[in-house]
Formats: sequence, structure tokens, C-alpha cells
Amino acid sequence: MRSRALAAVLLGLLGMAGAAHGETPPRRSAAELMDVLMWNREPVGGPFALTDQAGRPRTEADFRGRLLLVTFGYTACPDVCPTELMEIGRALTLLGPEADAVQPIFITLDPEHDTAALLAEYLPNFHPRLVGLTGSEAAIRRAADAYKVYYETSPRPEGGRAVEHSAFIYLMDRSGAYLGFFPPGTSAERMLTILRPHLAARPAPE
Repeated sequence: MRSRALAAVLLGLLGMAGAAHGETPPRRSAAELMDVLMWNREPVGGPFALTDQAGRPRTEADFRGRLLLVTFGYTACPDVCPTELMEIGRALTLLGPEADAVQPIFITLDPEHDTAALLAEYLPNFHPRLVGLTGSEAAIRRAADAYKVYYETSPRPEGGRAVEHSAFIYLMDRSGAYLGFFPPGTSAERMLTILRPHLAARPAPE
């Protein structure tokens, strides 16, 4: 999932030099964050405290015991986000009963717009088991930083916000530890080749 050949492809896909906007410390660029993911230079994932599409508080502890497919995006995303969600949904459908051991999670990067009610309307278009998470701007930034997600927002001339963001699907194990990522454009079939060995592995006794 993290080959040298893939590094060049992903750099081209991201193609975003994240500029600092007076923040301390400055935000790292998309290329810097991708380097972290490619070579496991820092921990990926961690605690979060957000709200799901039913309005319930959720933390990372709620999802222990299942493999996680975690993706970040926003409901107004024109192409990448719906494509990724569609492939996640297809992967779960192809898994059949085994899909119960996998929890897909979509974390919005536009919490000002993506309310719990909007996520509840949007996500069933892709799969009924998708959990959508939103929260305060600060809480979303903490979650994105934990997963080494690059994103920047800017106002649209016609209203609303555009969100420039990296687009990975993170695979986390049953304890919440980082296993790797799927790059943009990964098919459901490719996801299954990675997921199945992890599904077959017995969870470690507590």
C-alpha cells in the first residue's frame, strides 16, 4: 500500500503546496504530510470527540473491535469524495456478511455547512452503515491533524466554501492503530485484497 512507485503518483494527484496563513506552527504542505504517511514517520490517527449524523457524541473508542475505513471530505465535494464513498460502499457490499467487521467513517472538513442532519441525508446514498462525523472547527482540525490530512478552505464566489484537501482512505486495525492508506482512485476490488487478510486474522485477546 505504500510503494515507492505510488509516491510519485500521489504527489502528482495531490499537487498542492499548502501555504501557511499566519498560523503557529505553520501548516505543513500536502507533500510533507504525504511523506509522513508513506514512510510512517509519525503516528497516524488518535483520539477524537465528534458528533455523528444522529447527533450523538462519538469518540474513537466507540469503534474498537472493527477495522476502520476512515475518509475525510465534504458533502459539496464535486467528484473525489463521492467517488471514494461509492467505492467504500461497493467494497462493503462485495464483502457481504464479513462487512459487519468493517466500519466506514466519513469525517467532514466543512463542519460549518455539513451539519449532522445534512450528513444523515447525504451518506445513505453510498451505504447505510456509513457513519458521518462533524463537530466544531477546532475539533475537526484536531482530527485532521491526527490523521495527517491536508486541507484548506476558501470562499466560493457564489457562496459557500471550497475545500482543497488530500484524499486518502485510512485503514485502521481493531485497536485503532494505523495499517496504511488507499490512494485516490482505489477500486472496491483493490480494497478487498487488502481487507481480507486483516479480516481473517484473529483479534488479539484483551
